[in-house]
Amino acid sequence: MVQPVRKAVFPVAGLGTRFLPATKVMPKEMLPIVDKPLIQYALEEAMEAGIEEFVLVTGRGKNLMEDHFDHAYELEAILSERGKFAELEVIERMTPDPGRMSYTRQRRPRGLGHAVWCARQFIAGEPFAVVLPDDLILAAPGCLKQMMDVYQEAGGNLVAVEDVPREQTDQYGILDVESDDGRLAKARGLIEKPVPEEAPSTLSIIGRYILQPEVFDHLDKHEEGTSGEIQLTDALAKTIGDTAFHGLRFDGRRFDCGTKIGFVAANVAYAIARDEMNGDVREIIQSIL
Repeated sequence: MVQPVRKAVFPVAGLGTRFLPATKVMPKEMLPIVDKPLIQYALEEAMEAGIEEFVLVTGRGKNLMEDHFDHAYELEAILSERGKFAELEVIERMTPDPGRMSYTRQRRPRGLGHAVWCARQFIAGEPFAVVLPDDLILAAPGCLKQMMDVYQEAGGNLVAVEDVPREQTDQYGILDVESDDGRLAKARGLIEKPVPEEAPSTLSIIGRYILQPEVFDHLDKHEEGTSGEIQLTDALAKTIGDTAFHGLRFDGRRFDCGTKIGFVAANVAYAIARDEMNGDVREIIQSIL
């Protein structure tokens, strides 16, 4: 039986320069998709998957996220006084229980691997998940829940993957595939951002991981890879052979909300997915077109 996954790391220290000036003072993870910020979607997906403890790896200017997941006593009192109990329930439901959420800082932007390494003391030798809020996935059940179900059988390290155009392989970590049944691919290697002509496949890792704690043995070395950063993909590649590594093609649609086009597309898709907005949004889109 595999050890259960109770903890998740959320690397949220990025500057969000693609969304300036909106992100001059507001963290990009607080940008809303319809009426919820990206970071809230990420935590709700983790909660659905059974995660019990949440670690946010933050940076300077990220305090709004801490406030978002804290009690807002004045707002709650006003909502109660005005009888807005549905709204009150919404904000109370999104607040994790006391002691379930922790924060640590990545003082310098040294890559995803370094951000995950910053959370090592909170993981304490357990398997854990990593969720990148920029990768928003419209799915039911959520992507991480799908991964948890597969992890119970496969064990080891498991990542969410999707096929990308070959000309885009230099933007992702790419699997070197040993076997593939169309949904679950077993990897014999990983390459971070290979140029298209050298990419072993077009199967790319996106922002969902279930990892064994041994990855920290390699992250502890702080070896720099592509762009002079400490890459999580490089550390994971070194675990292959000792630990099984699989990529899961999840059921759902991913939106890269680290880009403006992906962010706009996500807002449209999530609005259409809501019954109370579907008809109006479709009508507005048609009128604009």
